Amino acid sequence: VCCMKMICNGCAVAAQQRGMCDCAFCRTPMAGNDADRLAMIQTRVAKKDPTAIHCLGQKYFFGNLGLQKDVRKAVELYTEAAELGSVEALFSLGNLYFRGDGVRGDKAKAAELFEKAAMQG
Repeated sequence: VCCMKMICNGCAVAAQQRGMCDCAFCRTPMAGNDADRLAMIQTRVAKKDPTAIHCLGQKYFFGNLGLQKDVRKAVELYTEAAELGSVEALFSLGNLYFRGDGVRGDKAKAAELFEKAAMQG
């Protein structure tokens, strides 16, 4: 959560077996509770990190980290992250438009977002 970089589970387990219990990328100690995790994400959001903005959108969408579920807020955050270049946010938005979850269902818009995400990798 600290620097928003992801590693595979195998690498995380190997690092822990070696006694490394902090971030493998930035060496920040792992957050111990939901409030600390949320604060770390919000710090990255303030720096306009598209991965962090998408992550915060996910937390609002599912109601994680003590946040109340708020699909409208998730859509706003996904849109901002997509505008900043997040492929994951484009895909998440596409899913919302496809299912009509928090937005008016629009299969054409969903297909456009999925295609845009695919073109960006």
